[in-house]
Amino acid sequence: MTAADRASRLFRTTFDAEPSGVWSAPGRVNLIGEHTDYTGGFVMPLAIEQRAYVAAAPRADRLIRTVAEGRALEQVDLDDVGPLRPGGWLAYLSGSAWVANSAGAEAQHGWDLALVSDVPVGAGLSSSAAITCATLLAMDDLDGWNRPRIELARWGQRVENEVVGTPCGIMDQTASLLCITDHVLFMDTRSGVTEQVPWSVAASDLVLLVTNTNAPHVLADGQYANRRQQCEQATRILGVASLRDASLADLDAAAERLTADQAACAHHVITENGRVVEVREFLSSGRIADVGPVLSASHASLRDDFRVTVPQLDVSVEAALAAGSLGARMTGGGFGGCTIALVFSSEVTSTAQAIDSAFAAHGFAAPEHFVARPAQGARRDE
Repeated sequence: MTAADRASRLFRTTFDAEPSGVWSAPGRVNLIGEHTDYTGGFVMPLAIEQRAYVAAAPRADRLIRTVAEGRALEQVDLDDVGPLRPGGWLAYLSGSAWVANSAGAEAQHGWDLALVSDVPVGAGLSSSAAITCATLLAMDDLDGWNRPRIELARWGQRVENEVVGTPCGIMDQTASLLCITDHVLFMDTRSGVTEQVPWSVAASDLVLLVTNTNAPHVLADGQYANRRQQCEQATRILGVASLRDASLADLDAAAERLTADQAACAHHVITENGRVVEVREFLSSGRIADVGPVLSASHASLRDDFRVTVPQLDVSVEAALAAGSLGARMTGGGFGGCTIALVFSSEVTSTAQAIDSAFAAHGFAAPEHFVARPAQGARRDE
């Protein structure tokens, strides 16, 4: 039984009715461009094959009733949804309706929603964006809003920022809604301009090995917000519209006015934007192997400047490089989650085994691995 079928069945058994349809949206892996999206910079995510599926039907009243595999039925009145409420996973589904209403979609009614997801939770693969984007696309289709997908992505960001309380940028939602098969999405997060950069895994001998370190991945605990605050403070001190407008020379000139933390965070963002542009050029010209060292440089910056790695992330990267990976880095917000390694397809198994051995030697919980293939963005499944 497919995940879409499971969502339909869960809907029928919970609500004793047929859903109006099933919509899905993928998780994402960010190839390069970490902690640059909320500073107006560049990012390059790709959608993965793991997806969240939402079976949906509108209601005549204002109740939002939700159920997910392994979870009991929950409900909330639309009038009780707003900033920082409700809590938990219900916030993503009910928050989608609330944000749509506040943005003028005029969805003044409730919903029955059944969720099935195979995107790992807490792994830095944007499971929350997948849920929100699948829900928003379902509502857009059923209510006939006909909003551009980039607008739905902005609404998804608002769900995270305002209802959930996570100050994320717009990358995750944009990737989930706009990515296409065999392409990586280059995005200018300030202008909203996107470009589909081709990378056919089938036509290349190089693949991305994703390792879920199974280290706890918590972004709403203040650490993510702290790094964002450091970036915002550095932006004001440098006197630029966003850090993408600053250079390393500007950073050196303002050294006495910046705290060490502000300078380090700004240094990462400025150099990371440059790395994104490099990777776009390499992929566009078919120089996939040249992407490897850029990934490793990104990890070093995230570890030393932005300080968002944890031992499991560092060990995973070090083990992958020692096993012959062309490059590796953490991906996602950090403080846990996943790493990616650019490896030859024939070396996927040996690289994964090397990481497993390193984790065992350090006494870490066993990691999990999969190969990321650039997949299709959000869609209607049935």
